[in-house]
Amino acid sequence: MVRVYDLGFSDCSRVVVFHGGREVSSEQTQQFLGIYSTKWGQQQLGKTPVIQKLGFLLPVSECEFNFTTAIEEICSLAVVMPGHRPQRCTGAATSVAVGLLEGCSVNTGARIMIFTSGPATLGPGIVVDSDLSDAIRTHGDLINGHAPNYTKSCSFYNQLSQRLSDASVVLDLFACSLDQVGAAELKGPVESSGGFMMLGELFESDQFRKCLRQIFSRDEDGHLKMYFDATIEVVTTKDVRICGALGPCISLRKKNSIVSDRETGEGGTYKWKLGTLTNRTCIAFFFEVCDEQRAEPGSAFLVQFITRYRHGNMGVRKRVMTAARRWAENKSPEITAGFDQETAASVMARLAIYRAERSFARDVVRWMDDSLICFASKFGDYIQEDPSSFRLSSNFSLYPQFMYYLRRSQFIDVFNCTPDETAFFHLMLNREGVVGSLIMIQPTLFQYSFDGPPVPVLLDVRSISADVILLFDSYFNVVIHYGSKIAQWRKLGYHKDPNHENLRKLLEAPEL
Repeated sequence: MVRVYDLGFSDCSRVVVFHGGREVSSEQTQQFLGIYSTKWGQQQLGKTPVIQKLGFLLPVSECEFNFTTAIEEICSLAVVMPGHRPQRCTGAATSVAVGLLEGCSVNTGARIMIFTSGPATLGPGIVVDSDLSDAIRTHGDLINGHAPNYTKSCSFYNQLSQRLSDASVVLDLFACSLDQVGAAELKGPVESSGGFMMLGELFESDQFRKCLRQIFSRDEDGHLKMYFDATIEVVTTKDVRICGALGPCISLRKKNSIVSDRETGEGGTYKWKLGTLTNRTCIAFFFEVCDEQRAEPGSAFLVQFITRYRHGNMGVRKRVMTAARRWAENKSPEITAGFDQETAASVMARLAIYRAERSFARDVVRWMDDSLICFASKFGDYIQEDPSSFRLSSNFSLYPQFMYYLRRSQFIDVFNCTPDETAFFHLMLNREGVVGSLIMIQPTLFQYSFDGPPVPVLLDVRSISADVILLFDSYFNVVIHYGSKIAQWRKLGYHKDPNHENLRKLLEAPEL
């Protein structure tokens, strides 16, 4: 069952119950709750308008007691039959929550937070049947078509994505379980709305508490650091056309003469909607040069980004950024000098996972290899029939190394990963900036020693030494390795001796 608490009813605990096994439309949800949006009211022609009673959404100061009571009334799951999973209707609950916010006409921004410890076993968005004899889907099942619920559930959540965008609502997922919970199915609406996804083991963990506190952090003026109802509009000169965008956004399907017929990611538009954004939100935009481009080398072209969003103080802000670039001839040294290999690797990673979600991994690897061959043949210096003569300038030399690690990473090679883990990895890479993306693609390894400041070393077993400390950072995990001598000295407590001050400083040097 899905329970909706009326926080504005003070006489007793008033709850509206929905059947978790049925998909309820937005209009039906609002009708059962007794709230009607403007759109729903317009459909009821000839009837007396109903004054909305927004008892389901109130300021905390007016409903703190009822809110606390509602949380305390939430009990553990009902008795579970032997050999069965608990009954969960995550999809139905999410749909009802969206319908509630649609009915209350909350178009200034809102969040729906899902806290779950298991997969949905009932209703729309089902992940697996309750019978434990039915194993939860794996990547092999998805590839071979042995996951009958997956396609239908993804379709349900993709429809929910559009409703979330129209209502300016963000969907967050906090999943704490040792098993999969259905994050792969929920990835669509969470990503397109700009929501947060956390996969952990226990709700009592520090990881969960820190994540929740971070979401509700405030600025120096006391406003929540939540920026809702954002749009990004792109304007270009006539020689450049917009292909699309990859990131936590959704296309508004608004076309004009600068929109290309070739779509990449969320394309077919010059304007995108974001449920929320932060100072770390990163979106990759793709453009193409028109075939009829006849601009003179050295002349300028412009790309302008117009961002509108609602600040934490409910004020609407607009930021405009205009970038000017010059046209260059083929094989011009300006192209080599202006190439950013780190950014190129980050964008290629987004393109690779976009393709990986729609085709087989081997096809993605083949596409990456072909792209790298074209890159090397275009920008490399070599003598034909002499492989030892191949050289890349310093602005290109690291790019093949990034591609080497990307094609072997968990983003492409999903062996030993669950669909939920893969969905989480893809979601995080698709919104992270250049530095964070490169750490995901090629983890960093720093060496701390008595000889000087920390230095980066190769990801190789040869970097291990008895008298050094290694810090491994893969973005998702941080591991500190102590050399055998360092570990023995620490065990003997030498770092507590004032005569071994250098050892104490060395042990404190690695920072998480």
